Amino acid sequence: MNQVFKLFLQRFVLVFFDDILVYSTTEEEHCHHLRLVNLKKCIFGEERIMSLGHIISTDGVTMDVEKITVVTSWPSPMTLRELWGFLGLTGYYHRFIIGYGNLTWPLTQQLKCDAFHWSSDAEAAFQQLKE
Repeated sequence: MNQVFKLFLQRFVLVFFDDILVYSTTEEEHCHHLRLVNLKKCIFGEERIMSLGHIISTDGVTMDVEKITVVTSWPSPMTLRELWGFLGLTGYYHRFIIGYGNLTWPLTQQLKCDAFHWSSDAEAAFQQLKE
């Protein structure tokens, strides 16, 4: 798909596996872009769509509510692998979290070799990040 849409990628087309997102600033421009892409299997005129864990609408891009629920209900990590999983999920949404790097600092320190010792600082950072 990337080869097929090479000329359009990052200009007005995003490709992720079998999902192709065409975006534009005006309706007229969008019609032109759709003609260039020439897709038979499309969704048109939607004001709100779900794509890759995000909700894309006329208001902008937001996190999927289901993903927020997963983050807020995540239990405190008991292993390094569980911490990696949590940081991976929250890292995907870092653009929506003000001060993400500062919030995660006590958690990322746990990732150093033989440094996983869940402390009250790590728990406080974990809870704050969930909020």
